[in-house]
Amino acid sequence: MKTWKLVAGILSIVLSLLVMFQSCAAGLSNALQENGEVSGSAGLFVAIMMIAGGIVSIATRKSQGKGGNIALIIMFGLAALLGFSNSGTFKDLAIWGAWCALNAFFALVAIIKKKK
Repeated sequence: MKTWKLVAGILSIVLSLLVMFQSCAAGLSNALQENGEVSGSAGLFVAIMMIAGGIVSIATRKSQGKGGNIALIIMFGLAALLGFSNSGTFKDLAIWGAWCALNAFFALVAIIKKKK
């Protein structure tokens, strides 16, 4: 699971830059259209959670405890929830939500696998 945490952490940090850029564009589009959607703002929160999750994933890849994995489940789970529930016109947000849900799932698998 150490390799997964390193790769997922690096990819999350890199992809969060793309999410931030897209969220700014979506937020600007929402503001100009005055459609009342919050998908751009939600995307920024997803990107922030992806950065935080990526950093925690890299920092705790060699830890023996469950604390890092629990933090990853909370961060990526919250980001997935925000991504799925606020996708609106910014449909890519659901894709980033799926990435976060996948990372949360693998953190859960790491906790279950450690018990054995």
